[in-house]
Amino acid sequence: MCDQTFLVNVFGSCDKCFKQRALRTVFKKSQQLSYCSICVELVSATIFFLTFVEGSLSSFRTDAETVHQVAERVEALGQFVMKTRRTLKGHGNKVLCMDWCKDKRRIVSSSQDGKVIVWDSFTTNKVSTHVLFICVHPDACFPLASGLDNKCSVYPLTFDKNENMAAKKKSVAMHTNYLSACSFTNSDMQILTASGDGTCALWDVESGQLLQSFHGHGADVLCLDLAPSETGNTFVSGGCDKKAMVWDMRSGQCVQAFETHESDINSVRSGGDYFAHGSRSSCRLYDLRADREVAIYSKESIIFGASSVDFSLSGRLLFAGYNDYTINVWDVLKGTRVSILFGHENRVSTLRVSPDGTAFCSGSWDHTLRVSEMCFYCSVCDRREK
Repeated sequence: MCDQTFLVNVFGSCDKCFKQRALRTVFKKSQQLSYCSICVELVSATIFFLTFVEGSLSSFRTDAETVHQVAERVEALGQFVMKTRRTLKGHGNKVLCMDWCKDKRRIVSSSQDGKVIVWDSFTTNKVSTHVLFICVHPDACFPLASGLDNKCSVYPLTFDKNENMAAKKKSVAMHTNYLSACSFTNSDMQILTASGDGTCALWDVESGQLLQSFHGHGADVLCLDLAPSETGNTFVSGGCDKKAMVWDMRSGQCVQAFETHESDINSVRSGGDYFAHGSRSSCRLYDLRADREVAIYSKESIIFGASSVDFSLSGRLLFAGYNDYTINVWDVLKGTRVSILFGHENRVSTLRVSPDGTAFCSGSWDHTLRVSEMCFYCSVCDRREK
């Protein structure tokens, strides 16, 4: 009789990342799935982070502790590695904004040269207009652009080289000053805009009708971000009045406001019950349930401001692009910097993590975009897991 136990690895296509790897069986809502070890760890990290934040809420409410102090018992992250895989060149001036399409391959970017470029392996579409900010429809059907002409326009996304996108653009929103940010809501028939006139607004895409306006900022609104929930009705905005404000889209009222920052808020990123924003002085994390700031991410050696921030797919990492041409990665729980990426030759103006969480793209005033792959160094098997 054999007294040995053997572990059998089944190789195949992962149901999450679709790569050929060793598979593990997991259950999601009673559905049996086959995930590779990387995706299993990613999902586990997401669940852990949300559970940790939920369990720490009572401590935030009763004490003046920061998330770093509460997370002292949490194991530190391993070595984090970033490597630039592709540099996208084509803009003739500063890259101001970019966003990923849902297919995780196409990227839409805007520049001060007045062009929107759809980066794809097959074709590139360009539109000449004054664009400051763009975002992509959740189904990657069309990009949304806003800028110095005080308008927000929708462009049909086509891959026909002979198609004139500019001729088919449709203006759906109008402010009395420049538009600094725009975003689709969870409904593809509505958009949110932020403007230098100090307001945010909710618009109907088909009719161009103003559905709701949001007044409360005392200066230019520079950024906004919608809460990542299918049933969410809130969004966060930040501006030159040094305020971060949480709004209810149904009532048009500000439900929470945070005024602890010392300078303009350049970027906000919502995680649902928490959000982060970057400014000239630091990056900060706020918990909406605790109704206060719970973490600050800064180092004495960093003397330049953060222009763009984004969370990793699990929420454990915070990516921040700085005016010193670097990208810093922070451990959200520990408050430590786990990695830094060099490469851009001017300030990093925009940064977004890909929908599958395996890469991120950064845009810069050096006229380029850089797509970087991220991975953790695995000391157990002595190899880098991608």
